[in-house]
Amino acid sequence: MSTRTIADGVWPTMITPFTAGGEIDYDALGALVDWYVGSGAAGLFAVCQSSEMFHLSLCERVRLSKECVRAAAGRVPVIASGHVSNALDDQIDEVRRIADTGVQAVVLISNRLAREYEDDEVFLRRLDRLVSALPDDVLLGFYECPFPYKRLVSPAVMRYGVESGRFGFLKDTSCSLDDMRQKIRIASGSTFKLFNANAATLLESLRCGAAGYSGVMANFHPDLYVDLVANHRSNPKHAERLQAFLGLASVIERQYYPVNAKYALSMEGLPLSTASRTRDPNGLTDAMKMEVQQLAAVAGAYRATPTA
Repeated sequence: MSTRTIADGVWPTMITPFTAGGEIDYDALGALVDWYVGSGAAGLFAVCQSSEMFHLSLCERVRLSKECVRAAAGRVPVIASGHVSNALDDQIDEVRRIADTGVQAVVLISNRLAREYEDDEVFLRRLDRLVSALPDDVLLGFYECPFPYKRLVSPAVMRYGVESGRFGFLKDTSCSLDDMRQKIRIASGSTFKLFNANAATLLESLRCGAAGYSGVMANFHPDLYVDLVANHRSNPKHAERLQAFLGLASVIERQYYPVNAKYALSMEGLPLSTASRTRDPNGLTDAMKMEVQQLAAVAGAYRATPTA
């Protein structure tokens, strides 16, 4: 059983920088890690869907995890996913190799352990086999990844995670406060923490006991999410105002992600191109770029407003 605990706060779902030739740009990755850390992130979630993990080879996923850990240099912990295969034996190998990179936890993709039409009995049987095949000190998490289909963590699976003592992180993508409340109740008294990926419900989920935020918008203005998570109890009026902006601003993720996030990061002075393996960067139109620029301007105005 792992005794490590995931820190409360903001865990950005990291994008992967690519060169114009389509290779991972590790120099840009180091600058990106510095930017996340400087923004106040509690930790980094590498090798996830935002990282384009389904379009990375296993060797790339393993190296990407290692390089993120190296670049973080102990300033913040790194967790990673990356088991994308269909066969369970292959997934076990993938998880073991990611676990050996020095990450704090390996986050299991919920839709990899059962097909859409298979029930919790099948899911739990495969999950138990996977967990049993790993060293006891490997801390685990769940990620309700929307691709190739979204499979939410059920109450039975949540209880398994709590009772096993092996799980410390849940990236919740339900966008449902009722669903999150139920999961938080089940995890009460344990070190299994829920991190909300949905901006619109974030403040209310924090009030219900969520441990923080882990979503794509931390690639645009992570410091504002850090502000909300840190100050939602001590300054509720400020939190309400900030939540209204963050919830509305999050619609930008439906525009042309992750290319628009890479463009936003380049505006921050980071040496990132908009190259992607999932979308043609030329699809980011001039109008879309202006929307990202205007969003950044409004975010800047919120930073300039005192919290008191």
